[in-house]
Amino acid sequence: MGFSKSVAARAVVLVAVALLRLSDAAVYTVGDSGGWTSIGNLDYKQWAAAKTFQVGDIIRFEYNAQFHNVMRVTHPMYKACNASAPLATYTTGNDTVNITTKGHHFFICGVPGHCQSGQKVDINVLRESESAPAPSGTSPASASVPSVGGPAPSPSGAISLKASSKVCLAMAAFAVFVSFFH
Repeated sequence: MGFSKSVAARAVVLVAVALLRLSDAAVYTVGDSGGWTSIGNLDYKQWAAAKTFQVGDIIRFEYNAQFHNVMRVTHPMYKACNASAPLATYTTGNDTVNITTKGHHFFICGVPGHCQSGQKVDINVLRESESAPAPSGTSPASASVPSVGGPAPSPSGAISLKASSKVCLAMAAFAVFVSFFH
């Protein structure tokens, strides 16, 4: 029985470490409340420039799957709005992409005419030593007013899973760990 408790304890510790690392991720919905669309005045270049993306972040595309899709493409394909040979294609209308590498990640809508009308985004994941340029023409994040009793929104528009979530996850993992020894 001692061996199984030892194995279980190690498993709990590994799960806790994995959860704590995951909790550093931010989830960004492309276009924020406007989503992924070719209708309206969404400027995805400006949207992306106002964010600081990091390895581990999650990019969410929300759209009407009857009218749009998401294609991950190379830089030349992005510039030319060429959807002929995408690196990946997403079609559910609620797609998530986990960012696992630094550098540029290019996405377009493959429906004819949509990319040309601006439905494309360059997600630039900066190196640790770089910092994001300050977007021009935007108001400071301090201008937003949080709701009473709720946490203040993230200035970048991301859903942050940081500080209090880490404490909760660590406490839950510890509770599971301790339960194996009682």
